[in-house]
Amino acid sequence: MAIAPEAVVTFERIDGYRIIRSFGFAYGHASRPRNVLRATFRSIGAFIGLAPIEYLTEAERARAESLTSLIRKAEDLGANGIVGLQFQASEAADGSTRVLAFGEAVLLEPPPR
Repeated sequence: MAIAPEAVVTFERIDGYRIIRSFGFAYGHASRPRNVLRATFRSIGAFIGLAPIEYLTEAERARAESLTSLIRKAEDLGANGIVGLQFQASEAADGSTRVLAFGEAVLLEPPPR
């Protein structure tokens, strides 16, 4: 069962939908190693006014990966929605970026037509 982007929210419920089952909390995490060369080029690019997609920060990439992992795990549980989405980010002693995404995996009943 695929989870639609509009069914992943930070709120406790989704307007128009009814939660008919909770599968509990699901999480996804990602870690990105520090890359000094990439950080240097990103800084130079920002200094001269460049901001292409290649300059996404490691935290942004880790956030996207952790969200993808969370959605995959929630789908494996049988959920078609995630409520209460939250992110936690940290930097390890080695400079790597770690991001945890978590929320309650739920089965939603679509609104009547």
